[in-house]
Amino acid sequence: MLGLLGFSLMAASTPARAETCDDLWYARNEIYKAQGYCFRTARGISAFGNAGCQYDAVEDVPLSSSQRRTIADIAREERARRCPR
Repeated sequence: MLGLLGFSLMAASTPARAETCDDLWYARNEIYKAQGYCFRTARGISAFGNAGCQYDAVEDVPLSSSQRRTIADIAREERARRCPR
């Protein structure tokens, strides 16, 4: 998997460049983690932890317009690739 910094830059510009569904999942959730989301799934907690989290619902996470667009682009690519949810 790509390093955090490199992956963040890639996710911000072109999620379609991610190599795997796991890469896309990580890029999308990395944005939520940075903004204080509290993960519920074992996968999310294992990957990111919940230290310092503030928001239990993704709808409550304060995201910029750019972050929302990036998340939407990643989710679109996940659907196109038929990535598991």
